[in-house]
Amino acid sequence: MTSELSRRLLEGDRRALTRVVTFVENGYAEGLEALREIFPSSGRAHIVGITGSTGSGKSTLTGALAREYRKRDRSIGLVAVDPTSPLSHGAILGDRIRMQDLTSDPGVFIRSMATRGALGGLAAATGDVVTVLDASGKDMVIVETVGAGQDEVEIADTAHTTVVINVPGTGDDMQAIKAAILEIADILVVNKADRPGAEAVYKQLHIFTDLQRNEGWQVPILKTVAHKEQGIAELIEEIDNHRDYLARSGRLDEMRRQRARRQLLAVAQTMLLARVLDGSEGQDAVEELVQAIAERRLDPHSAAERLVKGD
Repeated sequence: MTSELSRRLLEGDRRALTRVVTFVENGYAEGLEALREIFPSSGRAHIVGITGSTGSGKSTLTGALAREYRKRDRSIGLVAVDPTSPLSHGAILGDRIRMQDLTSDPGVFIRSMATRGALGGLAAATGDVVTVLDASGKDMVIVETVGAGQDEVEIADTAHTTVVINVPGTGDDMQAIKAAILEIADILVVNKADRPGAEAVYKQLHIFTDLQRNEGWQVPILKTVAHKEQGIAELIEEIDNHRDYLARSGRLDEMRRQRARRQLLAVAQTMLLARVLDGSEGQDAVEELVQAIAERRLDPHSAAERLVKGD
């Protein structure tokens, strides 16, 4: 059944794509088998990460990007990572009300994913879902992070081009400039640029980029008003410029190797943890060690060594 599903996905069957994404997101065996079968067909899409603080207009800008790409006849896979519902453990915002006009477009596939406790702004299965969308033949895959704060740097390990959104009126602008999240930016955007204070943020970002080490790519700073779709065409031009730079400089091949290494280690870590916790004996061992740590009879490092060794 999985082989037939994979074949249909590679042929552009939207229903097959939906099923495989669901299998992969939930960690089903069918999803892992499908990944094995379709993986050789991946590696063609350009992956764009959209990140920034809550309220910066990520969803609005992402929707505007998708619409502009469709005008240019590029197919889009869109992964929107949302907070987890405490009741259903699903994505709270679902299919994104602000993107409803895109759901009927056959050239756009939207998937909302819950973080399910994962840190760094992405869900645990985001990388695998991106691979599925890539293999399905999408020209662009856009990943929008959850928007929880300044620590959402994991997107740089997934995307080829990372867009970091800033907005005026968020308080201490210079403190925002110091945020580590800016350091992962390939493109900086001042969204809601029609608001007071936008010019100040724009100038401060220029100071920040002047202080950064230049490795062949000068990080552009753009102004957008996403809800009016202003500046979106210019943003796409810079994304294309960055893609060309990656290919021309050899950085794209290097990024693929780095991503392959991170994927390998992340999957191995998950498999090892699952093996350690497998069955009731594994759970009992964990509880015994937890009690020993709580009673200060054993330190966490020694306990972890025993757990891994199966002592």
